[in-house]
Amino acid sequence: MLNRLHDALHLRTSPVIFFGSAAIIIAFVIGTIAFTEPLNAAVSVASDWLLTNLGWFYILGVTMFLAFLIFIAVGRFGRVKLGPDEEPPEHSGAAWFAMLFAAGIGSILMFWGVAEPISHFGDPPRGASLGIEAGSVEAAKDAMNFTYYHFTLHTWTIFTLPALCFAYFIHKRNLPPRVSSIFQPILGEGIHGPVGKVIDIVAIVGTVFGIAVSIGLGTLQINGGLNQLFGMPETSGWQLIIIAVVCGLALISVSLGLDKGIKVLSNINIVAAVLLLLFVLVAGGSTLFVLKGTFESFGSYIVNLPELALWNDTFANTGWQNTWTVFYWAWTITWSPFVGIFIARISKGRTIRQFVSGVLAVPSAFSVVWFGIFGFSAFNIELNGEGGLVDTVVTQGDIPGALFAFLGHYPAAFFVSVVAIILVIIFFVTSVDSAALVTDSMANGHEDYNPLGQRIFWGLAIGLITATLLVFSGSNGLEALQSTIILVGLPFFIMGFFQMYALYRALQEDAGELPKMRTRNWKQVLPPEEYERREDDEEYDTDEVVVEPEAVDEVPVMRDPYEDADEADGGTGRGSLPARTGSARAEIPGDGPPRSR
Repeated sequence: MLNRLHDALHLRTSPVIFFGSAAIIIAFVIGTIAFTEPLNAAVSVASDWLLTNLGWFYILGVTMFLAFLIFIAVGRFGRVKLGPDEEPPEHSGAAWFAMLFAAGIGSILMFWGVAEPISHFGDPPRGASLGIEAGSVEAAKDAMNFTYYHFTLHTWTIFTLPALCFAYFIHKRNLPPRVSSIFQPILGEGIHGPVGKVIDIVAIVGTVFGIAVSIGLGTLQINGGLNQLFGMPETSGWQLIIIAVVCGLALISVSLGLDKGIKVLSNINIVAAVLLLLFVLVAGGSTLFVLKGTFESFGSYIVNLPELALWNDTFANTGWQNTWTVFYWAWTITWSPFVGIFIARISKGRTIRQFVSGVLAVPSAFSVVWFGIFGFSAFNIELNGEGGLVDTVVTQGDIPGALFAFLGHYPAAFFVSVVAIILVIIFFVTSVDSAALVTDSMANGHEDYNPLGQRIFWGLAIGLITATLLVFSGSNGLEALQSTIILVGLPFFIMGFFQMYALYRALQEDAGELPKMRTRNWKQVLPPEEYERREDDEEYDTDEVVVEPEAVDEVPVMRDPYEDADEADGGTGRGSLPARTGSARAEIPGDGPPRSR
């Protein structure tokens, strides 16, 4: 029946995955609208239980993912290329970074650039346990520690792990661009069976929810900015209009494709974002204070990172971490398949070491600069200027309006705020655009020609879920987004551990195991007096013992692991270890042809 419906609609996808995902999304929308209060109560109870009992699991999981990525990058598998061995990267470094910026972090920077540091400055996360006073210098220092913790290495770890797995299995093993492909070393052909289809349906639905939360936060921010500039009411009706406009623009971009849509918008946006950053740095009148603070806070973050990475608020047990760190990790991991496939798609031809170091370090470094400049500029307003940001963000709880309240302290505030709103809109357009493309690829299992209607459906699905969570959930919009995404993120965290195992196993299978280390053998050494006694005693044989250390055999010579490939290609050396590493081939006297030492 599904196949007949698929053909009647002129689709070109996997019927079970497409209709299964669509059915869950439609059922959630209808169920939320029809049973608003019971569903909202059930989601709240379930998320509260999870936060109380499994919040530590989210904290531990991301830190373990980071350790695994570093281990893979610095080890022998770091030189493995994500694609054919001789193929260069498809995109230049600048274009690669611009697309990373737009797909994974641009919207985060705009929403939380001011809100995160000021929130922790006015309500210190470890105030109860360490006695940090709100609004103090110590509060500012700890605020930046947590801001960097939330938006640098750990956030990009959540994106990098699935992205690396996708890049390897899509470009090296030529498997379909689906989450189930990552589990091929475990499931084998089962990736095309019922288990594989369930994995893909869960991944697609989770991705749609994750992007919906991101769009929901952006909608709140856009509405807050328009309220401050033009007096637009912050109501459900206007929020629905904003969602419709963003998704409509995204669908236009979807129809234009990657090179004409996402790539052009992302390049425009990163230039505009950098100009905004420079404006905040220069026009605030505190440039030296901001620059010094940014460098100093980065050093503090590096020193405190081991503690932050495992901190669970055990003694104070204030619940702060559940609504901040755990929410971030759960939210981020739900849309990590979308970002992962997108990053994998634009990263073909790079080595694992280049990939991990680039995706982890470059966006994290930019985040340090962004949050450092916005954070210390906001601190300067509070400590040395007119203040008012803590009252807006913490006392009134207006997190979406934090950026525009901040820009109100700068010259040409109205014009700059309009530019900021446009930036936010473009960031979310590129997010919906790329999410629709990637989600369609996950459903299809390939990146070849697909009907435009399929991609439009996924864009509409994201908008529909956003509106449902934000407007029809029966509770505060931000709370509804948080409660739902914490539940959706749990299966993704569990899958992350299997992803690490599957990738490592695949690398071992494809690169082969290194031989055991061989060393020289040595004779037993005795003290001179004991050696002389045994030499005079006929019961002992002194042939196998010595006074001075003496090796039994010669130093082993490492054989070239690619020697067979070298012989197969006619001795050209293209498959040899020296050819692959650029090292010289050493000649071993009296041992035939040259070998690699």
